[in-house]
Amino acid sequence: MTIRIGANPIGWSNDDMLELGGETPLEVCLAEAKEAGFEGMELGNKFPREPEALKKALAPFGMACVSGWYSAELLKRDADTEMKHLRAHLDLLKAMGSNVLVFAETSNAIHGDRSKPLSQRPVMKAGDWAEYGRRVTQVAEATLKEGVRLVYHHHMGTIVESEADIDAFMASTGEAAHLLLDTGHATWGGANPAALARRYKSRISHVHTKDVRKSVMEKSKAGNWSFLDSVLEGVYTVPGDGMVDFVSVFKELPGYSGWVVIEAEQDPKKAHPLTYAKMGYANLTRFLKEAGLR
Repeated sequence: MTIRIGANPIGWSNDDMLELGGETPLEVCLAEAKEAGFEGMELGNKFPREPEALKKALAPFGMACVSGWYSAELLKRDADTEMKHLRAHLDLLKAMGSNVLVFAETSNAIHGDRSKPLSQRPVMKAGDWAEYGRRVTQVAEATLKEGVRLVYHHHMGTIVESEADIDAFMASTGEAAHLLLDTGHATWGGANPAALARRYKSRISHVHTKDVRKSVMEKSKAGNWSFLDSVLEGVYTVPGDGMVDFVSVFKELPGYSGWVVIEAEQDPKKAHPLTYAKMGYANLTRFLKEAGLR
């Protein structure tokens, strides 16, 4: 049983709002992540996307490349076409020794648009899941043949947001397609992340550990805020600083082997990245021990 703890650079520099942490050099992010105790990093907008350059950037800090987000458009194109668009990203992950691919449908997503409240997020028709699931499965089977497991990222403002969406997605996809369990997106989307872990543990191959500030989440829902406005107000934080019961989640994943990643986007001017990285790492390590996973 091997669990490795990684981080996403979104706590230092945001990918959806480039002005958040835009001035922070990649080297500062990596140095602080190492200081906090992390073993690896997911990719962000400041990372090189050529294998040798990326290895050169990570090596001084002893950081592994965990994975990287891929924005899919399978609602608009078939699996073969998607694989052509995915090729450069997949080859980069393979070259870096990454064994999971973070994959999410973004062709009609609204999470990056501050003008659109989350109430306007896209919703799949019941009859459309089968074909969408078939396409995702085809891509997942293709990447798995190359040694990289597709892990689907359910996400606020996308077609896979709610518990019902996650259930429909999992029912419509084959074994090759696995789930990225994100505690923060699950909680905000109305699901119990521990229940999701229990239900889909055999198909969970990557975990993102965000916490949720309940008061901000409730204000967001009451005020019909956008995703990014909610992030700016602090809806997300690191493990142990919000409402998520992480021990209960991890107890539902006995024998889990893979990365557990802190991905808690905040405004770095309000939430000092190194301070929160250290807090999150310490809390996450404690939760994993309490759950018997370390």
